[in-house]
Amino acid sequence: MTTKPSPIFQAAPFHTTQWTRVCLAKADSEDGRRALADLCDAYYEPVVAYLRSVLRDADAARDMSHAFLAEMLEGGTIHTADPERGRFRFYLLGAVKHFLAHRREADMRLRRGGGMQPLSLDLESPDSSALNVPDDARLSPEAAFDRQWAVTVLARAMDALQVECAAQGKSALFDQLRPWLLGESDYGDQAAVAESLGLSAAAMKVTVHRMRHRFRQCVKAEIAGTLKDEAAVEDEMRSLLSALGS
Repeated sequence: MTTKPSPIFQAAPFHTTQWTRVCLAKADSEDGRRALADLCDAYYEPVVAYLRSVLRDADAARDMSHAFLAEMLEGGTIHTADPERGRFRFYLLGAVKHFLAHRREADMRLRRGGGMQPLSLDLESPDSSALNVPDDARLSPEAAFDRQWAVTVLARAMDALQVECAAQGKSALFDQLRPWLLGESDYGDQAAVAESLGLSAAAMKVTVHRMRHRFRQCVKAEIAGTLKDEAAVEDEMRSLLSALGS
C-alpha cells in the first residue's frame, strides 16, 4: 500500500536575518564571540581557496587563513564590516587581500632589516615547480573564493536541513532523498527509492519537490544572514549558482 507524502517542513518558515549574524559578531559579549566564531567557521574554506590560488601552496594557504581568522576572532577587522558597503563576502574578500598585503609588507621589511628568516610569500620562487597547485588553478583567486563560498553555503544549508529532519524523526527519509537535492540521482534510482519507502511514483515526486523547496529555503537563510536586506537574497542566489558553474 502506498502512502501520501507528508507535509515535512510546514513548521519551519524562512526568516530573513538581514546582517544580524554580522552585527552580533561585532558585539563584545559571549553571544557576539559565538557569532563571530560561526562566521569564521562558515568562511574558512573560501578564505583558504582564495589564498591557495594566490600562494599556490595548500599548506601556506591554511597557515595564512588561520592567522587571518585568528585576527578576526580577536575582535579586530570585523568591526570595520559595514552593511552600507554591500555584502559580507565582499567585505571579507577585501579584508583577506588587505591582510595578505600587510603580511607581504612585513615580509619585505624583514628582508631589508636582516637577522630573521621571514615567511616567503613570493609567487615566483625557485621551488615553484614543486608547489602544491590545486585542481582549480585555472580560476582566478576571486573566482576560487566565490566557488568555495557557494559550496560552503550549500553544505551548511544541507547540515541545517539534516538537523531539521532529525528533529522531526525523518532522518531516514532525508538520507534517502539527499542525492536529489543536488541533482546526483536519475529517475531509475528514484523509482527504486520510492518503492523502498512505500511511496508511489507520484507521491515520491511530491516529496522530493517539497524537500528541494525546503533546502532552497535553508540556502536562502544561510545567505540572508550576511546581507543587509531581503531584496539582495535572490541576486546572491544567482551569484551562488554562477559561482558553482565557473
